Amino acid sequence: MDPTSMLLFGLAIVIFYLISTINILKEYERGVVFRLGRLVAKAAGPGIVFIFWPIYKIVKVGLRTVTLDVPPQDIITHDNVSVKVNAIVYFRVMDSLRAIVEVENYLYATSQLAQTTLRSVLGQVDLDDLLSKREKLNIKLQEILDQHTDAWGIKVSLVEVKQVDLPQEMQRAMARQAEAERDKRAKVIHAEGEFQAAAKIREAADVIAAEPVALQLRYLQTLADIGNDKTTTIVFPVPIDVIQGWLNKKS
Repeated sequence: MDPTSMLLFGLAIVIFYLISTINILKEYERGVVFRLGRLVAKAAGPGIVFIFWPIYKIVKVGLRTVTLDVPPQDIITHDNVSVKVNAIVYFRVMDSLRAIVEVENYLYATSQLAQTTLRSVLGQVDLDDLLSKREKLNIKLQEILDQHTDAWGIKVSLVEVKQVDLPQEMQRAMARQAEAERDKRAKVIHAEGEFQAAAKIREAADVIAAEPVALQLRYLQTLADIGNDKTTTIVFPVPIDVIQGWLNKKS
């Protein structure tokens, strides 16, 4: 190979090397740079970053919020009910240096921590609390996860329990319980209505006792209402008060 060809070949290698040192980081990315294996104190990016390998090495880290779907977990509640619960976790990297240095794989570590925390926290509550106090449980889960992932430079912003799958036997038992509760409320409402009706009847009786002519007026009004319908024969009892004067004269 002649000197000119060697020069062109060397120049091509140099150009290729210089091009390979160019790294473009997007606005939501940061680069964790290592120099001879030691961490550079400041994250690189965004924009163009020159990495002269093999002396330097860069690891890209995304800063956008990550949506982590926690798979269904088998949980035994405090009152010994077996359920399946899944959840969703929203988190983001706040410190890219710690996210790379302090933990091997922050995505996998956060996922495993979310699963174990979900089983641990929900296993300490009763089924009724799991179904009715989900907001408080979400806040508790978020606080625990955020506390443990803070050392990795990760901020957990939200945890939501998505779905609680109950066994068929428990669903039928809860349906019977809800039906019995509705029957109880219906009977209580009916009893309250009977009580109020009896109170009103008593008040009406007191009024009629004070004014006997009110009973006769009510009697005449009832006769007038019945007289409008000529298709039905109605036997209507005559009150004693109407014939009381005739009985007194006879005696």
